[in-house]
Amino acid sequence: MPFDTAMDQWQAGLRRLADAPPEQRVVLERVTRRVVDDLRRRLGGPFRVDELVDLYDSGTGWVTDVAVQTAPEQPYAWDERIVGDAAFGRYVREAGDFAGGRRLVPRE
Repeated sequence: MPFDTAMDQWQAGLRRLADAPPEQRVVLERVTRRVVDDLRRRLGGPFRVDELVDLYDSGTGWVTDVAVQTAPEQPYAWDERIVGDAAFGRYVREAGDFAGGRRLVPRE
């Protein structure tokens, strides 16, 4: 999957999270933070944008598992398009080759 496609999906997830009903936002934020924690565990130390895109492209079914464990009584919080994409959208900011809202391309 190209970075631009992944980034579009992650930004859409961040918008969905921001637009969620106020009474759901606390739980959605808690689940999103847990998914970010899991991303940190899965990628380990410093990482690059391509590694995050590869992880996303390999499948995000595990996000639902994290969401169900975190909020078992709130099925609205299991939507990967919200909590998963928003988590990836937040975590990409920690990539070593990402700054200013864009991917840094090395000079040749």
